[in-house]
Amino acid sequence: MKRRQGGFTLIEIMVVVVILGILAALVVPQVMSRPDQAKVTVAKGDIKGVSAALDMYKLDNHVYPSTQQGLEALVRKPSGNPQAKNWNKEGYLKKVPVDPWGNPYQYLAPGSKGAFDLYSFGADGKEGGSELDADIGNWDL
Repeated sequence: MKRRQGGFTLIEIMVVVVILGILAALVVPQVMSRPDQAKVTVAKGDIKGVSAALDMYKLDNHVYPSTQQGLEALVRKPSGNPQAKNWNKEGYLKKVPVDPWGNPYQYLAPGSKGAFDLYSFGADGKEGGSELDADIGNWDL
């Protein structure tokens, strides 16, 4: 007696495709309606990552880079004071990121809110603001 091989029929496959289409129609608009909120989340992640690189820099060199040395000190050995005597030859970042709106992150050392301030001006690219235009900084994280 021959057994029939198991498999999916065309009807079963079509039902699954229709169900996936319905789910996509419900989920995709919810996700796509929040691109600005996603940018805020990306900015917070960038700030956490760069803050960690700054902490590694401080572990090696005993101080954070100055405001003048800036975040470039994480990519290339900085000149000037304070000297980076134990700078890691591989650097601390591959490149300095820009915020999700295409603007450079702001860096102050010493900071007004901590050892350093690292922040983005938000969607409007200007200091201050509210909601999506609000500044996003390491002091909020």
